[in-house]
Amino acid sequence: MSSLRAKIQDVFNEPACEQNRRKDAKARKEGCSKPLTPGAAAGGCAFDGAKIVLQPITDVAHLIHGPLACEGNSWDNRGAASSGPTLWRTSFTTDLTELDVVLGQGERKLFKAIREIKEAYGPPGIFVYPTCVTALIGDDIEAVCKRAAEKFGLPVVPVNAPGFVGSKNLGNKLAGEALLEHVIGTVEPDDAGPYDINILGEFNLSGEFWLVKPLLDRLGIRVRACIPGDARYLDIASAHRARAAMMVCSTALINLARKMEQRWDIPFFEGSFYGITDTSEALRQISQLLVKKGADPEILGRTEALIADEEAIAWKKLAAYRPRLEGKRVLLNTGGVKSWSVVHALMEIGIEIVGTSVKKSTVGDKERIKQILKDDNHMFEQMTPRELYAMLSEHKADIMLSGGRTQFIALKAKTAWLDINQERQRPYAGYDGMVELVRQIDLAIHNPIWRQVRKPAPWDCQPAVREELPSTKSETATLHVVQEFAGTMADDFGEC
Repeated sequence: MSSLRAKIQDVFNEPACEQNRRKDAKARKEGCSKPLTPGAAAGGCAFDGAKIVLQPITDVAHLIHGPLACEGNSWDNRGAASSGPTLWRTSFTTDLTELDVVLGQGERKLFKAIREIKEAYGPPGIFVYPTCVTALIGDDIEAVCKRAAEKFGLPVVPVNAPGFVGSKNLGNKLAGEALLEHVIGTVEPDDAGPYDINILGEFNLSGEFWLVKPLLDRLGIRVRACIPGDARYLDIASAHRARAAMMVCSTALINLARKMEQRWDIPFFEGSFYGITDTSEALRQISQLLVKKGADPEILGRTEALIADEEAIAWKKLAAYRPRLEGKRVLLNTGGVKSWSVVHALMEIGIEIVGTSVKKSTVGDKERIKQILKDDNHMFEQMTPRELYAMLSEHKADIMLSGGRTQFIALKAKTAWLDINQERQRPYAGYDGMVELVRQIDLAIHNPIWRQVRKPAPWDCQPAVREELPSTKSETATLHVVQEFAGTMADDFGEC
């Protein structure tokens, strides 16, 4: 536990973070995580954050050492996609019970589980995650993993991030530390080249990185390791031989990027594949870094030619949507890199941003937003559900882009909504992804259902009802009066 405490302090003291550098020594030791409010939704624990970063590594077994509920609550927490192996979709847990805890059977049960996974699946590696229960009772997972690796002849990686040590973001960083300590640099590739790069903090949600990778392939740039999206164990183990790196989500893995630069001289930059302009700029910076590391400068010309071709195609497709979306107002309730990259992408086609959340954004993210929006009033740290509902019900926005947890606020306010967080079902990265994002926004805003649900319900109307129906004697006359009365009521409701 003392080694974990030291590692947490090291992660908090992040020199690559501008905000952290401005703190005094005492403030840096306290870290960035804010105390959780009792009774409130915490947004994920450290264990959950570590699993988010590592589970998209598709060919390894992810073994959770703890009660069954810890695995059940964290399984499938990202919509990442795999182009091959499916082992990462299999749920492995030691399923500790009260009796196991009382009798001290945790470590023995963990060793047995590792052996069973090795014999049944033969993975290239096994990642072991302790949970609150197993950390509190003192199970030494590092010793068990070391012994199992020696016994069974395969890497067994302890991911020491039990839930109680901090927030989800801290778990992200501890997962990066586990990769640095036990995985990266353990395999020497025999095909390293001058055009190898790493992509860090890219999760391949809904397979969206597959919209970007063909662009890199056309430039002759090889992705040595995409961490963690659609990754393989051996790719990550040899990631230290890449020439450059792109950081997509610095909030999660900036410590990994910085330490890889220090240890193996892999320069990195933070960029985004959301939006046409940002995608083009990311391709330029990748090529420029490679040239600085010894690649042939001719790649710069090929990159500009590729960008010109792809931008022309994308803008031609987007031209059809501009008349329908120009001037539409969007409320963005998300965080991290999306708080500025998506803002920039939407403004490129004339959409107005009425607000964007910066709760999970870094200082750099916030500075980018200020430069893009030119107005701090459109940035908010946190907006309560009541405030979100008030803003939407007053028709201050035509659509809200957010995660699934706030979709019902928009639906209750009878406002269009589109999922842009990790649960989304469609890819929005790259040039084609930007066209798809705009298409989905257009479909959501112009869906005829909103015109229907915003009308008053028939029972809320007060039509002019006749005081007395004329009396008739024949069935034909009665039918005629009923039809006339029904027609009058229909006219009244229609006006309502």
